Amino acid sequence: MARNRTAAASGPDAAHADGPAGLTLVEAVRLALHRAMAEDERVLVFGEDVGADGGVFRATDGLLAQFGAERVRDTPLSEALIAGMAVGAAAAGWRPVAEIQFSGFLYPCIDQLANHAGRLRNRTRGRLACPMVLRAPYGGGVHAPEHHSESIEAMLAHIPGIRVVIPASPARAYGLLLAAIRDPDPVVFLEPKRIYRAFREQVADDGAALPLDRAFLERQGGDATLVAWGAMVRECLGAAEILAKEGIACDVLDLASLTVLDTDSLLASVEKTGRCVVVQEAVRHCGFASEVAACVAERGLLSLRAPVLRVTGYDTVMPLPRLERAFMPEAGRIAAAVREAMSYA
Repeated sequence: MARNRTAAASGPDAAHADGPAGLTLVEAVRLALHRAMAEDERVLVFGEDVGADGGVFRATDGLLAQFGAERVRDTPLSEALIAGMAVGAAAAGWRPVAEIQFSGFLYPCIDQLANHAGRLRNRTRGRLACPMVLRAPYGGGVHAPEHHSESIEAMLAHIPGIRVVIPASPARAYGLLLAAIRDPDPVVFLEPKRIYRAFREQVADDGAALPLDRAFLERQGGDATLVAWGAMVRECLGAAEILAKEGIACDVLDLASLTVLDTDSLLASVEKTGRCVVVQEAVRHCGFASEVAACVAERGLLSLRAPVLRVTGYDTVMPLPRLERAFMPEAGRIAAAVREAMSYA
């Protein structure tokens, strides 16, 4: 059975794939999975409750009926087993897409990711690849219980040989997931559940993948660069709206792929604006925002007119629902950091 199913996870979707209102992010994920499975018989989907129940967030709803139990399989409640199955299936020539119900349950998968998935190409000197995708809803914002709101992207990005990809919109989820499934190497695909159903966007089901390892410029401005990924991109856009009323124009850069980091787009924006604020939902200490800040300091120092600033979660576990909003960065806190950066001559 699914663990700690939340109200946000169990609500029905309001629109069809071709509806005029557009798709939510979770619907775009489902659409990409359907497209990939229809185009390539090697694509398999498995995980806890992904079949008959359609996944805890309904991301795999309908796939079992469409593609059958040979390609859509419910697994035992064992994340280590799910990750191991994915590595083995990928090495054997399949393209597995495995679901971990929440990113807080990814820890048992680290052994398979670090010791096998990320090393398989190197270990076999290129004879074997590992074209697997490990999907997981991640981050806070839905009042979930403990272990359901973690943001551990920095830990995953530190593993050599795997990509870490985090979409920030429905269209980006569709295109990036297709790219991840088609990629010959392992990808951890983290889906920010806070925005699973937060807004809708037109998504063309045309099978077009978006490029991995590339950042996307969401908004242009010449005064400061806001860098984020996942749900924090929406908060940065909100901050940019606030600041625009004060005459401060911001670039908003969605990294999308943490590994491999698009340093060219990052440095080009900082060269233009001279100021950089990096926003992450995860705890501050040793977060991926620190990697971004280090990159700017090492390679863009002469462009900077102010220190690189970080807006992050706090160095504690994600609190239970009553304090969750106080933990997570929001547009007002981000705007305050930009004002601080603007205060430097």
